[in-house]
Order: sequence, then C-alpha cells, then structure tokens
Amino acid sequence: MARLGVNIDHIATLRQARGGVEPDPVAAAVLVELAGADGIVVHLREDRRHIKDRDLHLLRETVRTKLDLEMAPAEEIVKIALDVKPHMVTLVPERREELTTEGGLEVAGNRESLHGTIALLHDAGIAVSLFIAPDLNQVKAAHRVSADYVEIHTGRYVNAKRLIEQDAEFEAIRQSAKLAYKLGMGVNAGHGLNYRNIKRLLPIQEIVEYNIGHSIVSRAVMTGLQQAVREMKDLLNKG
Repeated sequence: MARLGVNIDHIATLRQARGGVEPDPVAAAVLVELAGADGIVVHLREDRRHIKDRDLHLLRETVRTKLDLEMAPAEEIVKIALDVKPHMVTLVPERREELTTEGGLEVAGNRESLHGTIALLHDAGIAVSLFIAPDLNQVKAAHRVSADYVEIHTGRYVNAKRLIEQDAEFEAIRQSAKLAYKLGMGVNAGHGLNYRNIKRLLPIQEIVEYNIGHSIVSRAVMTGLQQAVREMKDLLNKG
C-alpha cells in the first residue's frame, strides 16, 4: 500500500489572498495527519508566495509523521533547511513566474553542484529526494549524485489529451520507477494527480508514496462547505 503525502501549500495560498492569518497551514497539517496522511509536504519558495519561514519552523515542531520540504537548490534555502532539519528535502526546479513547478530537475546536467548540496543535507541527517521527469537518464543521474529518493513528475501523464499519449507517459513513469527501485532508491510520484487519474498508477508497486495537494484541497472546499455554512447559521440562530 502506497503512502500519502499531502501538500498544504494551497492552504497558505488562500491565507495570502487576504494577507491575514486564516486559514492556518499548521492547523491544516494537524487535521491532515489526523485524517490518516503519512506526511506533510510544503514548498518554501524563494519569493515566499505561500509558505513562510515561520510556517516551516512551526511545522517542524508540530508534524508527527514526516515533513517533506520542497525547495530549489539555492544557497539561501539550503541554509534554512540545514537549520530546520525536516525529515526529507525534495529538490525541485523553480522559476519565479511559474504558478506551480512545471518540470523535473535537470540532474544530468548539474551533477557536480547537486552532489555538493546533497552531501550537505546528508551531513545534517536529512534524506534527499530529487523531483525528476520520468526519464531513465535523469534516474541514473539521480543515483550518481547519491539521492535517497526520486519523485517522478507526473505532469505530462495527467495533461495527456489522447489515450496514446497517456499510454506513453504511463510507460515512461513505470520504467523510471522500476529503474530507480533497481538502483536502490525509493520512488515517490506527484504533480497534478487527482481522484481519477491516480488509479491507473496504483499497480506500479515500486512507487511507495504519492504527494498530492491541489486536488485534495479543492475537494475539501466542496465537501466541507455545507458543514461550514451550517455551523455559521447555527451561531446566528443561537444569537
């Protein structure tokens, strides 16, 4: 049975829309864990557009399962990770203008710098995952730089418009997962997965964890809205 890591970035995005304190991503993390999730995922971006430094420190003290910090391999963010010491760091590419992480990390072309960053994190006792496209060369490169895990980017699979394209992307994910497992790395997967498109991936036994955020938060808005309205109406009635 695969594990579930829940990305709570979008809780913080909703908070930042008003610049206030609600909803609190730390409180959300507690509820997510109580609901049975196996880990909490947050992305501390260089522009701090959603998750803030304070959130990260509080989450490190609060999370009881596993805290997975997504981050660019940038010097400033690496220093923060070394201070906070999350259970895992997932290194991702990052462009300031993107809405979400748009592609996998280019490991093969940046082996020297990534190897140095990974060594620093390992020295601090932090496991390291690399967010990569489902590409065998990137899997091999991740192994060469001593990554503990790879997280396979499923974006092309979920965005495929035709069945033949989806078939090709599924096969790329499957082959990448098998190779990573054979090389001794753990295999995670994520990006754009929802309650429908994840089903086809579940038979890939090498994938040990799925990291999902947007679809869960989106469903929570819908499935929890009636209860929230009822609670507010009850308060008004009591008044």
